[in-house]
Parts: sequence; C-alpha cells; structure tokens
Amino acid sequence: MPESDAKPWEYSLHIPNDPRAVPISRRTLRLILTMHGLIRLVDVAELLATELVSNAVRHTEGPAALRVRWSVGVLRIGAWDADPEPPEPPGELGRLADAEEGRGLALVRACADVWGWQPLSRHGNRGKYVWFELASAA
Repeated sequence: MPESDAKPWEYSLHIPNDPRAVPISRRTLRLILTMHGLIRLVDVAELLATELVSNAVRHTEGPAALRVRWSVGVLRIGAWDADPEPPEPPGELGRLADAEEGRGLALVRACADVWGWQPLSRHGNRGKYVWFELASAA
C-alpha cells in the first residue's frame, strides 16, 4: 500500500533508563518505517530519533518513551522523559563540529522540517516531550 493512501498510525515504545535502549529504539524505528513503506525516511529519522532517545537516557534518571506517528504525509517522532526541565537550546551546528557533546538538538534543528518540545505528564509523572517532524517527499 502506498504511504499516501495509508491511514494514520502510531507506535509507542517504553524505554528503561539504560544505554542499551538507544540501539533497541533505533532498530525498532527502522522496522516500523520499513514495514510502513517509509524506507526513504529511515536514515534521517533514525539519526534524529537516536539523538532524542540518547538525551532522554543520558540526561534523566527515570523512564522514557519513544513515540512514532504518521498522519497525512507527516512523520512525527518524539521522546518523552521524566525530567520536566526544557532541553538546552541547540547551538549552531557548524560551531559544534568538533564538540564531544551538544550536537544532538543542533542536528535535529538542521535536519527536521520542524521540531519542538512541550511539558508533558505521563502516568502521573511530570516530564517533557521533545519531537520532530519529517514530511514525506512524494
């Protein structure tokens, strides 16, 4: 089924605070997008989702979640974590080329069509949801 004819769908993956969750999330995302015929979005989506999940696992102490949603030709991927503090604003990607850390959200800003964050509660826990969107190029 062509992706443009597909009905909206959504997946959520609950993630423990464990560095092994990052490659598991990346591989799960690749499988989801491949099975839905969105293979041309896989590389960029994987890169950006890895940055969000890495931040959630690395900079917080609680659980996290990866959310993948497709609707009307737009793929939205986000990571929820238990830290309600806003993410650090992304720096300029060119200035971060040699940096060991801090490139994640700069990559997201540079490669996504749009991105953002919002405070969010989940199962009674406060936190935040950082997301990005990629439009399908038909």
